[in-house]
Order: sequence, then structure tokens, then C-alpha cells
Amino acid sequence: MEERNLRKVRQGVVVSDKMEKTVVVAIESMVQHPLYGRIVKQTKKFKAHNEDNVARLGDTVRIMETRPLSKEKCWRVVEIVKKAE
Repeated sequence: MEERNLRKVRQGVVVSDKMEKTVVVAIESMVQHPLYGRIVKQTKKFKAHNEDNVARLGDTVRIMETRPLSKEKCWRVVEIVKKAE
């Protein structure tokens, strides 16, 4: 049971919900450019398992790392933090 607490958890916005039981979640982070030192906004997209199709486009969701479910999908939606208006 303690291993579940070590899994990575991320929070992001659903940018696509066109697939069955899958959503694409975009996570933005601010990173410093290694050479020039400028702060740059970086966006990374993750495919996450959405079993009951409850997460919709524009929702802010929390995703957790899980076993590989397909070639590109190894995250699952844990909760919806904020619904889209």
C-alpha cells in the first residue's frame, strides 16, 4: 500500500476528450533556459485514462502515474479539481 503513495501526481487542463476512455492533459511549467537563463513556459501533454468519461474539455484535473495501459497511456484521472465553465 505504501508504494501507491510514491506515484507521481500532476495537475493540468484537459485539452482533448475525443477518444473513448482517454483524455489528453496539458501540464504547464516554468523552466529556466540552460544557456540564456530566461524563464520559459513549457507545456507537456499526457494521455490519461478516464474510465467513466467524466472529465471534459477545459476541466482542471489531477492525474496519477499507473501501470502502462497502452503504448502511450500510463496515467489515470484521479479527480476533477475544477469544472470548465
